Amino acid sequence: MRIALLALAFTAGVAEAQVVDSTTDPVERGRILVVANCSGCHEVGLDGDSPNPQAPPFRTLSERFPIDALEETFIGTIDTGHPGMPVFKASQDQIDDVIAYIAAVME
Repeated sequence: MRIALLALAFTAGVAEAQVVDSTTDPVERGRILVVANCSGCHEVGLDGDSPNPQAPPFRTLSERFPIDALEETFIGTIDTGHPGMPVFKASQDQIDDVIAYIAAVME
């Protein structure tokens, strides 16, 4: 069973609502994106439980998928991993930033 890792809610209005300078660190850009778009279901920080018990905390994603496989998962079909998880499109830069952030919290 394929498990979705993120609800990438990066439609034009949502991601642009956060002002992110293009020189900001990729990990910080990823943090801003996941806090704005994923933290309603997933715990995106270094500790604590996810608000939705069926949504894995980001720091545990490496238990399910190796970090180098995340990009392919995000670009391909994303099945819902928990009830109510939407599927959205993200730019390559946004995907790269989210993966950089996930890699940082998994360390």
